[in-house]
Amino acid sequence: MGEYSMGDAMKHFLNRSRIKGSIQALQIEDVWEQIMGKTIAKYTEKIEIHGTTLYINTTVAPLKQELLYQKDQIKTRVNELLGEYTVREVVIR
Repeated sequence: MGEYSMGDAMKHFLNRSRIKGSIQALQIEDVWEQIMGKTIAKYTEKIEIHGTTLYINTTVAPLKQELLYQKDQIKTRVNELLGEYTVREVVIR
């Protein structure tokens, strides 16, 4: 049996775990202001990942419209942040 570093063991565990999406959502929330700016971050209520879909929740109608226009940019920025091609679809709710 080979030896793993603690980091490699954690990555292996997370890749097989059901909590991977929750942890990735927390990572995104931590830097959401840097990715999208203060105004958008202020009015974003919740960020979730289910499978390969990123869900962004807001009740502000103009913000929803703005986010709809930026879906491809959001997907690109989030995937760069995560260091892997995780998000394939962005849903604004």
